[in-house]
Amino acid sequence: MTLASLPLIVSLLAAQTPAPAPSKPAPAPAAAKAPSAVPGIAPLPGLPNLWTSGVPPVPPALSQRVQQYLESRSAQLLDVSGDGQQVLISTRFGDVNQLHLVEMPLGARTQLTFTKEPINRARFLPGNPQVIFYLQDTGGGEFFQVLKLDRRTGRSELLTDGKSRHEELVVSRDGRWLAYAGTGRNGKDTDVYVAPTADPKQAKRVTEADGSWAPLDFSEDGSKLLVRQFRAADDSDLSVVDLKTNARTQLTPKEGKGSLEAAVFTQDGQGVYVATDRYSDFSQLYRLPLTGTPPASPPSLTKAVRWNVEHLELSPDGRKLAVAVNEEGYGRLYLLDTRTQALSPVETPQGVIAEVRFPPKRSDRVAFSLTSSRVPLDVFTVDLGTKKSTRWTRSEVGGLDPETFVEPELVRYPSTDGVKVPALLYLPKHVKGKVPVVVMFHGGPEGQSRPGFSAQLQLMATELGMAVLLPNVRGSEGYGKAFRAMDDGVKREQSLADIGATLDFVASRPELDASRVGIFGGSYGGYMTLATVAFFPDRVKAAVDVVGISSLPSFLQNTQAYRRDLRRAEYGDERDPAVRKVQERISPLGSVDRIRAALFVQQGANDPRVPQSEAEQIVQAVRKKGSDVWYLLATDEGHGFQKKPNRDMATTTALMFFEKHLLSPSEGQAGGTADGK
Repeated sequence: MTLASLPLIVSLLAAQTPAPAPSKPAPAPAAAKAPSAVPGIAPLPGLPNLWTSGVPPVPPALSQRVQQYLESRSAQLLDVSGDGQQVLISTRFGDVNQLHLVEMPLGARTQLTFTKEPINRARFLPGNPQVIFYLQDTGGGEFFQVLKLDRRTGRSELLTDGKSRHEELVVSRDGRWLAYAGTGRNGKDTDVYVAPTADPKQAKRVTEADGSWAPLDFSEDGSKLLVRQFRAADDSDLSVVDLKTNARTQLTPKEGKGSLEAAVFTQDGQGVYVATDRYSDFSQLYRLPLTGTPPASPPSLTKAVRWNVEHLELSPDGRKLAVAVNEEGYGRLYLLDTRTQALSPVETPQGVIAEVRFPPKRSDRVAFSLTSSRVPLDVFTVDLGTKKSTRWTRSEVGGLDPETFVEPELVRYPSTDGVKVPALLYLPKHVKGKVPVVVMFHGGPEGQSRPGFSAQLQLMATELGMAVLLPNVRGSEGYGKAFRAMDDGVKREQSLADIGATLDFVASRPELDASRVGIFGGSYGGYMTLATVAFFPDRVKAAVDVVGISSLPSFLQNTQAYRRDLRRAEYGDERDPAVRKVQERISPLGSVDRIRAALFVQQGANDPRVPQSEAEQIVQAVRKKGSDVWYLLATDEGHGFQKKPNRDMATTTALMFFEKHLLSPSEGQAGGTADGK
């Protein structure tokens, strides 16, 4: 995953607790100041951080139907102790994800932190798993701070300034050093900091340059640090920093550009394993020397694998390199023998692989996170001797039978310019005749829809009898750098043709009802949602936009300063009149008069990426032309909804919205209409 984007699909599509069924929104107290300029907005009873305008009450029957799905959980692998007997995970038993410990396969999940804000990034201190470093923000603002948890006392200590933004956590193998990135120098550029774990508040800056820099890996002896400079999804460089002198040497060639998915030192510290697409269309694995001139065209160590290499992890003995590959959206695990360069597959359950970790003192076992359509994100290990996989966590799905969940069909359909759009199609079981369909666009824009678990998706397919289509339009990750670059800058206008191709595909399938199409998307997917209703107005009945971009120029002007140059590299520079002209032409806000579909907008007030103003300007513009718009604002969320009650309400009201506009009363089966009557 790039520094410019996070996997938004989890926070936007996951749904994990029962949604309340409120009465009509109560008017705000006279003394309360509305957090929004949208007329008629008011807080929900019992949920003062959720404000709505135009959203009707949720029928109790619908709340009952969705409750079990919303109780589903997930467990994300964060780290493994030295002996492999303790697994650190992030999962939720209250309102947000917290740190938990698992000490045996399918053992009890012991909660370690009890805070009101989610924790999704943490590492053990090697040699002392009683100490954990973690990142945490407030209210979804993404100004993460580095904290240190002492498990013996249960207390956490703030290590950073409490105001600038921090990311990444890397700990040296000997446990002496901690590295992270932060914007403390000027609020715009992201530098790399290194601190002694014995006194972690004494951090020093080891990079001080324009742009976005992050630590990747310490050398075995802790004397050197790999750092990545990220300029765009297709433009990163790798350097090594000598921590005694702060001297920085670039390892990737100064000519040309490419992505940088992952990098780790060889055990002897004389080389680096790198996953990059600099030398081919897909991200492949290479070994680069630490000294001398970088080779112009190094040999690929994964040339037999056509797809993108995503994750790398070196075994403690240095003899095995775990390589996770994204093959058509599914994860495949391979082992590279570092002596012979032989690459061999490792059998794992089918699904999407996330984090990969060797225990720091064991080379015979590797841990990873995995999710599939029937498996929430969970933690597994594989014994490299016996080849046996073991499941360490079994996240609940509300007591439902996972075998009833719908699995996707991989499809491709033609668009303009010779593009074939890959997509995942989920068809409801045991439904006769044509069914309505909801098209879900991923974020990014260099994201990818993959076949992982989504409670919201399964609700639509299993309970509401809707088909769900997840397209990977041009610009998506996972299909080569040429495909990913097809929507860069002003070429984004051509990518809108993929929306039309998607709607044509819906019309071509006999099971799908092209007269009942809904659109859902978050972040860039929200932009695609709004673009669909603006530029294909006669082909869509309803759309849900979550933290989406309504105007490319205003988004670029108002996103946080530390992100602006990164996003200009993707969308084009709005200060260039020629570029701005195209951006304005393809911005949904400029074509509001064409919108005919029903619209529901959801937004986090603290969003640092797509600010609240993007949501409110489209809501007010559509209402001004006389159309009704539902609007939901969470004052304690940012780029997506992470807190349990908020996410539940966002998910349930979105389902209610689609049920109202896409289903007939007999299909809805919710015991009442979407208006609660």
